[in-house]
Amino acid sequence: MQDDHQPTPPVAAGPTPTPRPLVPSLPEVFRSIAVPGGAKFWRKLAAFSGPGYLVAVGYMDPGNWATDLAGGSQFGYTLLSVILLSNVMAILLQSLAAKLGIVTGRDLAQACRDSYSRPVGIMLWALCELAIVACDLAEVIGTAIALQLLFGLPLVWGICLTAFDVLLILLLQQRGFRLLEAFIVTLLVVIAGCFIYELFLSRPELSAVMAGFVPQTAILTNPAMLYIAIGIIGATVMPHNLYLHSSIVQTRAFDTDTRGKREAVLFATIDSTIALMLALFINAAILILAASAFHVGGQTQVAEIQDAYQLLSPTLGAAAASTLFAVALLASGQNSTVTATLAGQIVMEGFLHVRLRPWVRRLITRLLAIVPAVAVALIYGEQGTARLLVLSQVVLSMQLPFAVIPLVSFTSNREKMGDFANPTWLKIAAWTIAAIIVGLNVKLLLSVAGIW
Repeated sequence: MQDDHQPTPPVAAGPTPTPRPLVPSLPEVFRSIAVPGGAKFWRKLAAFSGPGYLVAVGYMDPGNWATDLAGGSQFGYTLLSVILLSNVMAILLQSLAAKLGIVTGRDLAQACRDSYSRPVGIMLWALCELAIVACDLAEVIGTAIALQLLFGLPLVWGICLTAFDVLLILLLQQRGFRLLEAFIVTLLVVIAGCFIYELFLSRPELSAVMAGFVPQTAILTNPAMLYIAIGIIGATVMPHNLYLHSSIVQTRAFDTDTRGKREAVLFATIDSTIALMLALFINAAILILAASAFHVGGQTQVAEIQDAYQLLSPTLGAAAASTLFAVALLASGQNSTVTATLAGQIVMEGFLHVRLRPWVRRLITRLLAIVPAVAVALIYGEQGTARLLVLSQVVLSMQLPFAVIPLVSFTSNREKMGDFANPTWLKIAAWTIAAIIVGLNVKLLLSVAGIW
């Protein structure tokens, strides 16, 4: 028997803890997808599958393309280890986000609002909004570049045209959350198929690829390499995805007793892990393609998506190579708009308890990204937008600690999580990841300032 009413979780001690009634996250789709009771493992996994792929979209958006292309063309396969490390971090952190949502019935934004004072909550909200705008900026630029490459549309026009993708998102949301998930998975398959073909043409050296997954000290000592490495982490482990995942796992109508929650945590973790392994393949494929097609041939300055598009077909000797590259980019940009839309809604409702119509919320976020993108495109042209794309990912990385630290703290808190609180080994792993993220960001700031 399903129970849609969950008790309000106890609130952890904080500066000004205020008990609040439990308000469902994304109420329009809350517990809208049935979970078959007594079904076999694979049927239940199928019922829980979906949220992980929405989350995985954010790990392969156009911002990833910029950092992966720059890393592969400049440094060959060296930064594959950073992609692997980022993905391991993402798998662990997203599993914690899913557990928080399932066990407490709160998404990460709601949990922060319950536990912290209002000034702290507003600060965290502002930082998360900045991260969402940075992510949306990458989607705007990536989609505009794809439209330019495929149809010759001027970059500024393409940027402005992205304001209308809100209509697509609204149409899908109105027809049910499962259709939204199916749309996402379809585009992911298109992206993966395009890169499988590209890798087949580029024929990378397998031994060099495997060596690239081994970390090297040069990543920390070389400022240029470190800048791109932190951009990769920012593009891979995305702060707003932690808020998103903790919410959308609650679309499943699982049993709310201890056994039901434990089962839901297991299946949600499997779902996100499988989806993020697909993200690992695509991110690695972009960097491997750049390394094998450009770096090996001495073209070490291919950091812009437009340059990669122009060079792929003549370098690989296949006319379809450039076209498929642009098709994958367009699919990636459109896919990523979904996560920014939902995350923006979750963050605003959770932190501020302010609910806007989805199209209004989407339009606000998109306009905040369009204005700087248009300005840079008009003043600096294509080269400026490419630099802005990489910078947006570094900005994302700088926001990570403000999402990761609360998440690890909440899921390690026995008052909030009960028997689901992180065991010692998981606490150590999670806090180690948080320390690595903070440490890399400090190192970047000191490097930029010329101190270290």
